[in-house]
Amino acid sequence: MKKKKVNLRDLKPNSEEQHSHDDGHDHGDGSAFKTYIPAIISFVMLIVGIAVDYFDAIPQFEGWIRVVWYTLAYIPVGFPVIKEGWKSLIKGDVFTEFFLMSIATIGAFVIGEYPEGVAVMLFYAVGELFQNAAVNRAKGNIKALLDVRPKEANVFRNDDYISVSPEDVNIGEKIQIRVGEKIPLDGVLLSEKAALNTAALTGESKPTSILTGEKVYAGTINLESVIEVEVTNKFEDSSIARILDLVQNATARKSKTELFIRQFARIYTPIVVFLAIGVTFIPYFFVDDYVFRDWLYRALIFLVISCPCALVISIPLGYFGGLGAASKNGILFKGASFLDAMTKINTLVMDKTGTVTKGVFKIKEVKAIGWNETEFMQYLMAMEEQSTHPIAKAILEYKAEGEDFEATEVSEIAGKGLRGIVNGKTVLVGNKALMTSNNIDVPSETESIVESIVLVAIDNQFAGYVVIADELKEDAKETITNLHKVGIKNIMMLSGDKDSITQQVAKELNIENAKGGLLPEDKLNEVEILKKNPKNKVAFIGDGINDAPVLAASNVGIAMGGLGSDVAIETADVIIQTDQPSKVVRAIKISRSTRKIVWQNIILAFGVKVIVLILGAGGLATMWEAVFADVGVALLAILNAVRLQKMNWD
Repeated sequence: MKKKKVNLRDLKPNSEEQHSHDDGHDHGDGSAFKTYIPAIISFVMLIVGIAVDYFDAIPQFEGWIRVVWYTLAYIPVGFPVIKEGWKSLIKGDVFTEFFLMSIATIGAFVIGEYPEGVAVMLFYAVGELFQNAAVNRAKGNIKALLDVRPKEANVFRNDDYISVSPEDVNIGEKIQIRVGEKIPLDGVLLSEKAALNTAALTGESKPTSILTGEKVYAGTINLESVIEVEVTNKFEDSSIARILDLVQNATARKSKTELFIRQFARIYTPIVVFLAIGVTFIPYFFVDDYVFRDWLYRALIFLVISCPCALVISIPLGYFGGLGAASKNGILFKGASFLDAMTKINTLVMDKTGTVTKGVFKIKEVKAIGWNETEFMQYLMAMEEQSTHPIAKAILEYKAEGEDFEATEVSEIAGKGLRGIVNGKTVLVGNKALMTSNNIDVPSETESIVESIVLVAIDNQFAGYVVIADELKEDAKETITNLHKVGIKNIMMLSGDKDSITQQVAKELNIENAKGGLLPEDKLNEVEILKKNPKNKVAFIGDGINDAPVLAASNVGIAMGGLGSDVAIETADVIIQTDQPSKVVRAIKISRSTRKIVWQNIILAFGVKVIVLILGAGGLATMWEAVFADVGVALLAILNAVRLQKMNWD
């Protein structure tokens, strides 16, 4: 008996595990060993049968005994596939991979090639098991995110903490979280402080410090001491529930590449079947020494290699890998379609406050004229204690030694500032208009300051000023530099802040095009103008709240710090779960790597299939060669897709 070759692919370990490319070939929660048992049985019986055939060890191993042996070897791996093919046939879906493999292997039995028939189906099954393992591994990061779902909450009821399901906790109730436990619901911290691990949600390994009254989110882990939290959202409205829903539905939004390949497979498969029929019968009219068995054998080879399963699974597997890698890095894509869209972006528009700046005012400079700086700040802070303006909060963070001064008779002068009495002295705090209206000369040096400036006069004499500025995020400059490196040359900043401040920040970041003083509708108009040029593929990065219209209008909307923002999750296509703009660069790199791998798999699968189809039709390849070529393509595609899990995009 001549040595021949074999094919990998599709196995249904049991009837409850419904095979579907759409579900990622997930074979349920059964043990891995049970899943492999049918393939192991068939493999052992096949090897024994081939050994007996080859060495002629048992003379009685012929005729019906040989047929029965190979039939029993075929059933564990063949029956589930034939069953699926029959189900598809009843539904009217004839040209499936199950149909192809069933016809090819049964055909091998009909012409007496029993070992080949078993081997084709066995390796088809083994290949499918490899694919299942690869898909599950690719889904690993997404599953890890789903695993952050808290299972119970310790809620304070009837003077004691009791354990209940997070879904049963009401807004306003107090919950306790012990060290190492996950926070089950969104809330505000009642304890003095807490150290939280947010890695599962944000991809950041560095612990986050939280103080009394600050927000905490479900899914984060308490690290240091027992803490208490007041619940602010029902579980179904919590950040983690929304994110889980987003991640679970991400794979349903398929890319155009995936949809195209699936549609192509539905056309390609019947064409191959009819070509195989042609390979069997057409040579009868043109070949002198036509032998039906030989041409049927070539047609069966044709069917084996034509099976599109490897092609169809390797593409979603690539996107699974991309989505999983992104979630591991604290980046949530709402679907594979946005992974594709991100690769085409060539124009990036960004908000300023909260995107490249921290959105928190800080004192940049204190200039006291004729006063000691500390005493000057004590007068100013006494006045600002009467205000709730963000600038006042920034000033009150100044650490001044000595006793606190107290302001009396404080009144607000609309659009200008404050007037009051501190230590018996009249104090004016505000803008230049306030100084001018009180005939107080302001130094010309203040004219060149573009940041927010607070002017101070004491007893009708100019006493100094404080410059307040929003700080750049630590990775803001690095982000712009790296965006240029990855080919995003057209970067634009749009801000509602003063144009002078916007221009200064843009200059610091090396952004050439910037506009300030814009309302949300103005930003939307700017993006619409950019989109009128069909060459521009526009991404907008904003905070997901006041920028919702622009996020929705962009080709790709990217929300910063989306963990606690309802609007970000509702409106944006991509959510950066931290406040790091540098992760936008990583999102671009991940999407490009994913698309590259998907296309490598497509080209590899098509290339090898076409070559072996031609060789098979010409009688230059046996079924074993066809099988191993097909198996090789499937395994290479799988290994290539799994590479996404190991890549580093720093």
